[in-house]
Amino acid sequence: MSFLKSFPPPGSADGLRQQQSDTEAVLNGKGLGTGTLYIAESRLSWLDGSGLGFSLEYPTISLHAVSRDLNAYPREHLYVMVNAQFEEESKESVADEEEEDSDDDVEPIAEFRFVPNDKSALEAMFTAMCECQALHPDPEDEDSDDYDGEEYDVEAHEQGQGDIPTFYTYEEGLSHLTAEGQATLERLEGMLSHSVSSQYNMAGVRTEDSIRDYEDGMEVDTIPTVAGQFEDADVDH
Repeated sequence: MSFLKSFPPPGSADGLRQQQSDTEAVLNGKGLGTGTLYIAESRLSWLDGSGLGFSLEYPTISLHAVSRDLNAYPREHLYVMVNAQFEEESKESVADEEEEDSDDDVEPIAEFRFVPNDKSALEAMFTAMCECQALHPDPEDEDSDDYDGEEYDVEAHEQGQGDIPTFYTYEEGLSHLTAEGQATLERLEGMLSHSVSSQYNMAGVRTEDSIRDYEDGMEVDTIPTVAGQFEDADVDH
């Protein structure tokens, strides 16, 4: 494939973390041969026996994992998803791209599988990948942590500086409601009042709490407890 090139293997100067020989490289289901995988701090590289290979930059790697699902692939391997295109474009793919102009925003994806002859090395390969990937954080993730809104400066407000946030009392808040909001509020208050009333007056049973006034000002008539209906009932406390 055209993207395979000859280059010196990464060494200690590149922060080499893991070197795994006898590792087959597979790109989108097509085998590239058996060679050596180099997991370095600067990049991820693979070279075959003739010195041809490729390198992947960590910012382009969106996912890496150890795959042990033999239904997905017949051998355990290190799976790497890259946001880039590596295969040589055929005439058919070029024609498809011209017909699908609406998909220009779709980012290309390539799937690499690195299959070591010694599958016990997968954990070390994965750990090395995690350590190296952490050295190349996604700039977009860092930008997402920035807060663009206004910050509330506690010290400034304690010293009487800055704008004081607006708070409303109950009556003031009602005056800001629309007609629809007022109707919704009244409906909710009615439902709440009915729910509270039902809690203390159900099936003709009066509780000791029904004798007391509600905190919101509503009163309940103090009818004596109805006898007979639940006299033998056990009450859990």
